[in-house]
Amino acid sequence: MFLRLTLSCALLVTGLTGAAGATANAGAAGAAGATDPARNAQAAPGSQPSCSSPYRIDKTLPNGARWRLCWEMRTIEGLTLTDVTYTPKGGETIGVLRSTALAQIHVPYDSGEPRFHDIGTIGDDAIALKSADCPGGERRNQFVCVTTRARGHGYLKSDGEGVSKSAQGTDLVVFSAFQLGWYTYLVEWAFGDDGAITPRIGATGSLSGFTTTPAHGWPVGVGSTKFEESHNHNVFWRLDFDIDGSRGDVVEQYDFTGSGTSKRKLSRTVFDEETKAVNGRMRWWRVVDSGVRNADRHPVSWEINNLASAEYRGPADEAFTRADLYVTDYRACERLASTNPTPGCGKSVDRYVADEEELTDPVVWVNVGFHHVARDEDADPMPTHWQGFRITPRDVTAKNPY
Repeated sequence: MFLRLTLSCALLVTGLTGAAGATANAGAAGAAGATDPARNAQAAPGSQPSCSSPYRIDKTLPNGARWRLCWEMRTIEGLTLTDVTYTPKGGETIGVLRSTALAQIHVPYDSGEPRFHDIGTIGDDAIALKSADCPGGERRNQFVCVTTRARGHGYLKSDGEGVSKSAQGTDLVVFSAFQLGWYTYLVEWAFGDDGAITPRIGATGSLSGFTTTPAHGWPVGVGSTKFEESHNHNVFWRLDFDIDGSRGDVVEQYDFTGSGTSKRKLSRTVFDEETKAVNGRMRWWRVVDSGVRNADRHPVSWEINNLASAEYRGPADEAFTRADLYVTDYRACERLASTNPTPGCGKSVDRYVADEEELTDPVVWVNVGFHHVARDEDADPMPTHWQGFRITPRDVTAKNPY
């Protein structure tokens, strides 16, 4: 059964523009201006990416899988990856993402103020990485680390008689660091040898130093006279999926009904118009291209799982926080989930979907929340806390990718 989600009325977002204590220029055009040059320059699947060294990344992992992509440092979004292609072991190269980047770090404090929008000119705040920041890898133009990292077992299988087979998983990791006010943000994408992608962001640096009451914070330091205010980090990613090109991509939602019963039923919702969706306990989404099939003749897709989010919901003037996933039709001017800087364009992602336009070239926006309640262990320098989500290949290969 196919369903269509309807949209509720969304409100225009207005609010403080800044970077956790530093003002951001929301009107800046940014390195890419109001257009997306990478979109017109995407390489055909199987060819070399359109960029040149040192902006090209081409890595074959130990199991034979290969990832190729380009990176750039944009003024507004910071580290941006384009032309992302995946080649499974012994398989054909397939395009996955035309581009992906952070779209906002929204930081509202529990007392109601302040309420920061940290993305706006993040590219100007990139930190020059030291060799210790990029273990076993290489630094590109000082600001980008390209390395590999062990992920643990890709699989382990025993025949029950003492004979087993196993393989260790490896990720290609691309990351940068940015200083925004008190916080240092580590922005990372991990590309797995199994075809999975894990975008995540780590927050470290220093606590804000705000004092507050017990209702809004947690005691830190000696005694219980100083309270560090609790706050959210609501991180948005913008993902322009192009599975083997921009045509034919469709976004679907999957749900399992029947909680508390012995049977469960799978239902599918096809998004044919711009829309928004919230997390469910057994809900996930996928971007599928029915024209691209694996060896078993199943459509190739990438699945999005966002169940690790704290799911922050803000007031009426922060309507962009009211959903965990948005799907919009591609527009070059729609760059950020809030405080969007492009003149003549919507100011936040909830406004992008308000017209319910038909989806012909979908872009997915993922919202992952983390509620930070300080603790004594967060004393300066604050240990990194991570948040993110996982994009898993679904029927990209017809067998185990190892």
